[in-house]
Amino acid sequence: MNNFNRRDFIKTSLFGGIAATMIPSFAMETLAKPAKVSMDATSRVSLVTGTDRADMAFRTLQPFSKEIAQAIGNKRIIVKPNLVSSTTQLSAIHKDTIEGILEFYQSINKLENVIIAESAADGPTMGAYDNYGYIPVANKYKVKLVDLDDSTPKVLYVLDELDIRPKPVRMSSLLTDRNNFVMSVARMKTHDRIIATLTLKNVVVAAPIKDQGFTFGKDRKPGAKSDKGIVHGNGFRGINYNLFNLAYHIRPDLGFIDGYDGMEGDGPTEGTPVDHRVCVAGLDWVSVDRVGVELMGIDPSKIGYLNFCAQAGLGEFDLSKIDVVGEKIADHVKPYQLSRNIDKQLQWQIPLKEKGESLY
Repeated sequence: MNNFNRRDFIKTSLFGGIAATMIPSFAMETLAKPAKVSMDATSRVSLVTGTDRADMAFRTLQPFSKEIAQAIGNKRIIVKPNLVSSTTQLSAIHKDTIEGILEFYQSINKLENVIIAESAADGPTMGAYDNYGYIPVANKYKVKLVDLDDSTPKVLYVLDELDIRPKPVRMSSLLTDRNNFVMSVARMKTHDRIIATLTLKNVVVAAPIKDQGFTFGKDRKPGAKSDKGIVHGNGFRGINYNLFNLAYHIRPDLGFIDGYDGMEGDGPTEGTPVDHRVCVAGLDWVSVDRVGVELMGIDPSKIGYLNFCAQAGLGEFDLSKIDVVGEKIADHVKPYQLSRNIDKQLQWQIPLKEKGESLY
């Protein structure tokens, strides 16, 4: 991990010793038993290219048909697309990609277990479904479109960088329930807070609930609020730590990255298109995100939350131990321009105190 050792991890993941105080008692058992990922066997990630979104989505998942069907069993499947904006198509998962995914689930006889669930950041999720053409696709495959904001909330706690106190966040029970099979369908994008937003970020920051009537515009209902901002932790250290910590509660069972056309620059909503024509998927979300970062030409050591998750053993981060099925990564690397505030984003790497100085 580019000489990023465990001592560095403790210092930069916000003061080391406070970590235990940030974890509510009901979560301790989960933290003691992190996600089981076989580190003895090489992680497999599928990489395909093409010119048809639906076909690419289907072919990316196909190599893992048996493994995915076995992992699902009788669980409900939550297909979680990235619809962070309800009006900017480049920031959102295209309906054709969703169609290819639903075709795949139909091919393994799991379509009856599927729902599509999202919480758009800027307003009503059903409006986003309508704007992007999801409703006809859902009707065609007879799957339900769900607004995560309507689900029963579960309260989790995150860190606030300004006062180092735990803050409660209302989270969707659909994504916190580990009896569901969660598929994260992410967009290949740069980000103005965490360098790149991939499969983990797609589910973790969608989980915080917003009140009905909340929008970014003048039509916001008086008193309506969104809990999504709380997860950002009031700083670049805070958001990286919170994504890592919440991965013990909310994480993809199946990671999928749509890079047909990515976004570079001031993502996740204000960037510009990258004609990339790639698609990535796998059952180890850490490996999927690692391959995604490589395809974007981004130095993985710069992405705090992914380094933290790798240090904690939540998945395989070593590219030499990831078996890429299909296309070769080297043939499809396309360096993405990072956000203009990249220097500020790297604050997570800087300890709050210099070596030898007391925190007290």
